[in-house]
Amino acid sequence: MIWRGLLVSVRDAGEAEAALAGGAAIIDVKDPAVGSLGAASPAAVAAVAATVGQRAAWTVAAGELRDELASPGTIHRWLAAIAAADGPAPGARPAAVKVGLAGLAGSAWQPAFHDVMNELAATITRVAVAYADWDRVAAPNPLEIIEAAEPLNGGQLNRGSSGVLLIDTADKSGPDLLHACSWTDLETWIAVARRAGMAVAVAGRLQLEAISQVRRLRPDVVALRSAVCLNTRLGPVDAALVRRAAAAVDLLETPSHGTARTSRPPLPQS
Repeated sequence: MIWRGLLVSVRDAGEAEAALAGGAAIIDVKDPAVGSLGAASPAAVAAVAATVGQRAAWTVAAGELRDELASPGTIHRWLAAIAAADGPAPGARPAAVKVGLAGLAGSAWQPAFHDVMNELAATITRVAVAYADWDRVAAPNPLEIIEAAEPLNGGQLNRGSSGVLLIDTADKSGPDLLHACSWTDLETWIAVARRAGMAVAVAGRLQLEAISQVRRLRPDVVALRSAVCLNTRLGPVDAALVRRAAAAVDLLETPSHGTARTSRPPLPQS
């Protein structure tokens, strides 16, 4: 898939239709009521996949890796249930899957992370999630995550899919992306990800007026939910708000369009 433009996170087929009507380039499926990367039910994901069809790429949030550690095979079984769900698109697979790492700082999380990514089909893009509020939620330092994810873009985990770094916030009651960490941190993480050959998406309770600031970071994708929902992130996605967001995101200039990426030097130590 092409990582470019506005990604809108939706929880059901109705929200997916609103996001498409507003001009979203990527439809991401999650359950916002159960966390930053809350996994939606297989039936809900299948319904969104059927609604989106070929009109846009659709991706999924698969929850936190700690859930997989507590019950090995959880993510694999969940993806299998999506593919087996009844609906107009049986056997459908997401274009990308992302898994969070909250609560795993200081642990040996890398083997389990690699195992989950290795289980994904070759056509699925692997998304590494770095939490800007990593210190608040006991997640690994983003530089550790980028280093662990580098094989997604050219090593044994690749098998045809490019790696992506999503910089997000885990605590949706806490500061937004632009206040959860320093601007220097954001620039550093993005620069290291670029040198590793990864596309970059940014999220984290970004509001519409923040997109002009985010433009300076030159991400490939801006991912929104709160800003395009009525009332709160638990409210419904609104097509008019998506339209405003899409217009702002379309002004972004990204390195992956018109500028060649550099070769990959060694990553700095975190």
